[in-house]
Amino acid sequence: MIAGSLGMLPSASLGDSTGGVTRFGMYEPSGGTAPDIAGKGIANPIAQILSAAMMLRLSCGRDDAASAIEAAVKNVIAAGLRTGDIHTPGTNLVGTAEMGNAIAAAI
Repeated sequence: MIAGSLGMLPSASLGDSTGGVTRFGMYEPSGGTAPDIAGKGIANPIAQILSAAMMLRLSCGRDDAASAIEAAVKNVIAAGLRTGDIHTPGTNLVGTAEMGNAIAAAI
């Protein structure tokens, strides 16, 4: 996978699977909590949001909800919104809350 930033990598530690649905998992961004930027409004929330999509798919059996979240993330990125870790010229630099709100609105 080419993700572009640790802020975009979801992660899960999964328990046993029964009938294709994992009943237990611990879901978190692969980059961890980033305490050095906590409270500054500059963290990329995409990994946490995609971790929630993984939880919905793998622990709750809700492919529909997971797909809706994944599509919203893709659409917001395609629309040009970027947090500082993935910002490039010609894209719109936003903070943590703005990115999260845009994704929520796109669902």
